[in-house]
Amino acid sequence: MGGETDVSTLSTDSLLRVEDLSLKRAGRDILSHVNLAVRAGAVHGLLGLNGSGKSSLAYALMGCADYLPDGGRIWFADQEITRLSITERARLGLTLAWQEPARFEGLTVSDFLSLGAKKQDRESVRAALEAVALSPAVYLGRRVDQALSGGERKRIELASILTMCPRLAILDEPDSGIDTLTLGDVETLIRRMPDEGTTVLLITHRDEMLRIADSASLICQGSVVFHGPPMEVREFYGSRCRFHAQTLGRQPWDQVRIEAGVA
Repeated sequence: MGGETDVSTLSTDSLLRVEDLSLKRAGRDILSHVNLAVRAGAVHGLLGLNGSGKSSLAYALMGCADYLPDGGRIWFADQEITRLSITERARLGLTLAWQEPARFEGLTVSDFLSLGAKKQDRESVRAALEAVALSPAVYLGRRVDQALSGGERKRIELASILTMCPRLAILDEPDSGIDTLTLGDVETLIRRMPDEGTTVLLITHRDEMLRIADSASLICQGSVVFHGPPMEVREFYGSRCRFHAQTLGRQPWDQVRIEAGVA
């Protein structure tokens, strides 16, 4: 059922549950009373315009420095993790694919994909590269540095999540920097993750990405304002949020996020 999200409607058996989460940065409200539930074994889409608080929520869920909530709680697999460190959350099975993937000078793609891999064998690494449409023969020996394009690093990061097989993968704009001709490969990979034991929180500003989601939520100005089937969320987003942005351009809250360093 679509509509505003209330904590009382959140499923208590969800793998990830966020209750009334709020976050301030530089004295500004970045997240405000966020409620969200992600069902185990599903792809849940989180849709929102640029600057709506999507990445800030991802960092708060992962426990990144400077993103400790000012209020509310985060539950993962029936355990409250609100005050746990990023390391402790990773050990429980959470991982985050960054919007801008990191570079690792001197580390080969083969070594990078082997870090934290559930199966320590070369074949699983090769299979992960093939899943993101990169040739193992070409990429295994390359280094994860500035020689790789942003799109290549993005796909390699997605391949690393496939080898890790975490319980929950938070994918922050996984289509960023990806050529439209290979976007289908990324979507196929994301849909494959639940089959291999990984629940997905798919964060995006492109409503067409919700076609691979099982359920979805809409975030606006730091609050989740709508939850429901992906098509309903897409329609709400297209008729109100995107139309509003195209009509009125930059909004007052955009400057707030720029000053807080989270635009």
